[in-house]
Amino acid sequence: MKVLIVGGGIGGLTAALSLHAAGLDCEVVEYVVEPRALGVGINLQPHAVRELTELGLGNALAEIGIPTSRMTYTDRFGGTIVTIPRGRFAGYDWPQYSVHRGELQMMLLAEVRERLGGISTGLALENLEEDGAGVTAHLRDVRTGEHVSRRADVLVGADGLHSTVRARLHPDDGPLLWSGIRMWRGVVDGEPYLDGATMIVAGSNRSAKFVLYPVSAAAQARGRALLNWVAEVTLAEPGPVPVADWSRLGRLEDVLPHYDGWRLPGPDIAAIISRTERILEYPMVDKDPLPHWGTGRVTLLGDAAHPMYPVGSNGGSQAVLDARVLARELAMADDPVAGLAAYEAERRTATTELVLAQRELPMEQTIELVTERAPHGFDDIADVLTPEELADMFDAQRRLSDTDVQALNSRPSWNVVRQKA
Repeated sequence: MKVLIVGGGIGGLTAALSLHAAGLDCEVVEYVVEPRALGVGINLQPHAVRELTELGLGNALAEIGIPTSRMTYTDRFGGTIVTIPRGRFAGYDWPQYSVHRGELQMMLLAEVRERLGGISTGLALENLEEDGAGVTAHLRDVRTGEHVSRRADVLVGADGLHSTVRARLHPDDGPLLWSGIRMWRGVVDGEPYLDGATMIVAGSNRSAKFVLYPVSAAAQARGRALLNWVAEVTLAEPGPVPVADWSRLGRLEDVLPHYDGWRLPGPDIAAIISRTERILEYPMVDKDPLPHWGTGRVTLLGDAAHPMYPVGSNGGSQAVLDARVLARELAMADDPVAGLAAYEAERRTATTELVLAQRELPMEQTIELVTERAPHGFDDIADVLTPEELADMFDAQRRLSDTDVQALNSRPSWNVVRQKA
């Protein structure tokens, strides 16, 4: 079986490594000519870290990521609302990693080059044709304009939020949907804070919110912290998306005023934002879940299949899970069509539930209560929220981003070997 993967991001590269580990032939085609370590920070949840570890990437992850210890929610004055342990500190056998997205992609790319020989770059998908025996991808070399084609038994669209494969499969697909929240993001060298592995979430994106966490093991080894920050501000009612360009530059004067007078338990928000050389700006968007992902021999993976709000630190993790289930089902199936159907049946249901759950922004509801009841701050959260309200907040976060600890720790490995008919 030959699998063609369109897209060389986190999902596509993990799919390539997973298919190779399962004994299947695959090729990755990527639009970008020279992939680079772009982007900002992301999180990999323990269920995704387990899968990458089983691919032999545990040491490589530890060399680039910070094993997150806890997530601390505060109000705008730095008062602690609730602290939630993460990864191994929550009982998992695997950590949660906070990591720079570009470093993670480059690590995965290096592994693909070592194990599979590399990927095909500078190729843009223009169309695809499926028949009873396979799929033909019509591609254009962006360097020369030459048109080339690739033939495979299966084609996987892992080409991100603006997926060409999704557009071909679903020409009547609805638009990107904007939450009304504008996000500014950046990374900056700074001083370590608290225990050096804490994620701070301050405020609520029903008005303004600020998220901060370290993302670099190398910086930590130098006694420094590469700080990833996200500023989320509600600017409009939900509706049609304005511009969803991940490389769009933001302006300091647009984001900084929203955080005048804010305090965190340690870092200085104004200094962090002001010292950031490259601020990125984009809307918080998702799409309505699809009634089906693929048709026959073509399917979707990662953001191409299920773009979701980044409120549960789950986008990259879900792409990793997609990749692993895809490889498992194709390796176990005698018929590629049946394998893709089994993959979609498992992953579409799970990710649809996540997309819809994250739209509810359940954590924000409780944080808004804190703002209403203690507009000038508090000394003890017990004076502001009831134990039941705090428990509800804790549970809401766990539902969005966590897997049952015992279930994950005791589940058999998904590593598979190609089953001969």
